[in-house]
Amino acid sequence: MKRREFLMVLGSTAAVWPLVGRAQPSTLPVVGYLNSAREQQYTHLTEVFRTGLADGGYSEGHNVAIEYRWAEGDYERLPALAADLVKRNVAVIVAHGPPAAKAAKAATSTIPIVFTSGDDPVRTGLVSSINRPGGNVTGVTLVASQVLTKRVQLLYELLQKVGVGVMAVLVNPNSTLHDVDRQEAAVAAQTIGVEMHVLDAATDSDLDRSFAAMAERRVGALVVGADPFYNTRRDKLVALAAEYRIPTVFPFREFPVAGGLMSYGTTLAFGYHASALYAARILKGDKPGDLPVQQPTNFELIINLKAAEALGLTVPDKLLALADEVIE
Repeated sequence: MKRREFLMVLGSTAAVWPLVGRAQPSTLPVVGYLNSAREQQYTHLTEVFRTGLADGGYSEGHNVAIEYRWAEGDYERLPALAADLVKRNVAVIVAHGPPAAKAAKAATSTIPIVFTSGDDPVRTGLVSSINRPGGNVTGVTLVASQVLTKRVQLLYELLQKVGVGVMAVLVNPNSTLHDVDRQEAAVAAQTIGVEMHVLDAATDSDLDRSFAAMAERRVGALVVGADPFYNTRRDKLVALAAEYRIPTVFPFREFPVAGGLMSYGTTLAFGYHASALYAARILKGDKPGDLPVQQPTNFELIINLKAAEALGLTVPDKLLALADEVIE
C-alpha cells in the first residue's frame, strides 16, 4: 500500500472510531423503585432516597438509572408493578411499604430486594432472621407497629387533665400490620384502663364512616396505625380529626407538620436513606441475604401546639420536655 493511500485509510478509520463510541453507550444498572404510596406526597422522601444512593456512590443518570413505580395507595396494583420491574430485569428492587415488599418478594426469588417496612419482617415472612436474612431479601424495619402501645400512652398522658375513657385505633384491614395493630391496641387499653375500639378503614369512604362512628361512640382520642394508605391520605385524616375534634396521634412527623396534633415513631427518611445505601452495596456486589435487616435506634415525639390549642388542650410540661420538635 502506498504511503498516501495508507494515510487516507488511517484518517477515515480515526473519523469512525468516535462515532462508534457514541453509538454504543454503556448500559447503566437499573434500580427498581416500588412504592405503595402517592408520588406527589413523597417527593421529599424520594429525594432522600436519591441522596442515599449518592452517599453510596451512585448518582441517577450518571452511573445508575431508576425505574419508578407508584401504587398511589391502591395495593391491588402492586403485583403488576412488581412484575413489570422483574420483566425489565432491574439490578435491584427497592420496595417501600409492607404491601410493596410483599409484592416484590412474590414476583421474584432471584433479583435482590431491599424493603422498608413498619412491620416485623420475620413475622410476615420477608426474611428468615434479622441478622441473617438469607435469600434475596433484606431491608429496613421501622418497627412502626411495635410502638403503637407507646403512642396510646403518650396520647393518654396528654389528655389526663381533661380525662378520656374511650379511645380508638384506626387500622387498615388490607395491611400486614393489621393483626399486630389490633394486638398492640388491646395491650395498650388494658395497660391504661380505657375502653378501646378498633376500626377498619381501607378506602376514603371507610375513613368518613369511621370518624362518624367515633362521634357516635363518644371516642375521646384516636391512634392512627402505621400504613402507606394512611400516609397517602394524610391531609384528609388531619382534616377529619380537626372536624370531629378528636385528639389524634399519628405514626410519622409528616402528620403534625400537616396540622395534626402529634406523632411518635421513627422517621420515614431513615428508612429511605438506609434502603438506598443497601441498594448501593448490592450494586457493588454484596448479597442481600448477608446484610442484616436494619432497625431504628431513635424515635421522635412531635407536637403541634397550634393543633392542641384548636382542640382546647394544654400540653403538659412533661410532654413538651420530651418532645423532639414542637411546632408552634
